[in-house]
Amino acid sequence: MKGREPAKVEFRCPACGQDAWLARKPQYDGFKKIGETLSCALCGHAFASEAEIPFKDNRPKVFSENDRPRPVQVFREDEKGQMCRYCAEYVVNPFLQRCNLHKCEVEATDTCPHFRPKPAPPPAAAEPDAPNPLRL
Repeated sequence: MKGREPAKVEFRCPACGQDAWLARKPQYDGFKKIGETLSCALCGHAFASEAEIPFKDNRPKVFSENDRPRPVQVFREDEKGQMCRYCAEYVVNPFLQRCNLHKCEVEATDTCPHFRPKPAPPPAAAEPDAPNPLRL
């Protein structure tokens, strides 16, 4: 049931012309459920299948696409590049974060005029065909 759209129950009955609810009653063959009967809760008009029931769309049309919030951008692109997190001197330790250049404790989002970008990581080497006995 999780993640499913709720069952539609409200419709305009073609027999009585009223806004009504759909009555779903199980049909049994002994103790085995073999199906459901679908009928109008007001007048009892029976429907052969769910496809012929004129359901109402009860979801309110309150918001449009224009009401969606703009994406939040905390940092400008040029400001992102000056953060300590992306600096070559930034050292992460389980207990604190340090700057090797200034020898002080810093936060990842601090900025510095002496920023030096981290070098690009080396490309991943292709896996050799021969197995390496020293590698697990």
